[in-house]
Amino acid sequence: MRLMIENLLSPDQQQDFTRNQDFDLSFEVERLARFRCSLYRQRGTLCLAVRALPLVIPSLDSLGLPPVVSDLAMLPRGLVLVTGPSGSGKSTTLAAMIARLNETSQKHVITIEDPLEFLHVDKRSRVDQRAVGTDTPSFGRALRSIVRQNPDVILVGEMRDLETISTALTAAETGHLVFGTLHTQSAPSTIDRIVDVFPPAQQEQVRIMIANSLQAVVTQALLPTADGNGRVAALEILLPDDAVRNLIRQAKIEQVYSVMQTNTARGMQTMEQALADLAIRRVVTLEEALARSSRPDQLVGILDRAGFDVAGAPATALTWRASGLADPLLFTPPCITNESPAGSCRT
Repeated sequence: MRLMIENLLSPDQQQDFTRNQDFDLSFEVERLARFRCSLYRQRGTLCLAVRALPLVIPSLDSLGLPPVVSDLAMLPRGLVLVTGPSGSGKSTTLAAMIARLNETSQKHVITIEDPLEFLHVDKRSRVDQRAVGTDTPSFGRALRSIVRQNPDVILVGEMRDLETISTALTAAETGHLVFGTLHTQSAPSTIDRIVDVFPPAQQEQVRIMIANSLQAVVTQALLPTADGNGRVAALEILLPDDAVRNLIRQAKIEQVYSVMQTNTARGMQTMEQALADLAIRRVVTLEEALARSSRPDQLVGILDRAGFDVAGAPATALTWRASGLADPLLFTPPCITNESPAGSCRT
């Protein structure tokens, strides 16, 4: 492992790894693939986690993403967020969106990544890719100076701190198209996550900024296909309209989910609707769809109304459906203890 790390890292990078005990990088094996690596220690030994990335950026069509995702790549301005847990394919989706833009528009695109993953070749657009640690010391530092570099489109590999989020919001408000990622589990929770990063005194103003600049939140999950030959993405999509923007300003994020459920004609969909579609088309198994849902009762209800046989659904989901509850995650059982003062019972 030590010999492998010495071959992968420059002397400066080796010093960084020795000092911080972890290090992220990417490299390419010619005619084979690119690799994203994370070096770390455990129990005093060296470890290396590696992900393979294809040399050719997959197209949006080959990924099987909804047509609205392609439309987002062509927006003139605003903030587009792709969210989901680690390993859910956020980087691949964003790379495919930038590739679509590169093929169809004359733009100046600047990406800020840690590390560089997919490499873009200039086509109709110019794509500058800056690696944190090599080309810039931090996301925040790169964003502070990026406006002077005359970009049309900015991609922020990870919006991880207040400075990065604040600068990205400002760039989106001033006429740039900004793509970013967050590790959130749903589109509505993404808005709360951004707001919560800021001090309480600034949160009302931040809600106004988000309401004005947010163009889309795409929350992604990857599921194994039913045939076992690959994985498929399930997407929750929020496209803010006037109603959603008002809810964001009024801090009524819990009501955004209902708007998404009833606005499928505009391209919006909840994760449960996306999972139901994949299950109905037999792309994924019912069990896998239910396992990935945070609202299994609603998923079973959608499938039931579509005439899908839910007899094989796990007992837990069917129990929630039989109870008539709208959402098992929102269900609060009655207080069953008298140890707390009246009105202060916690369940």
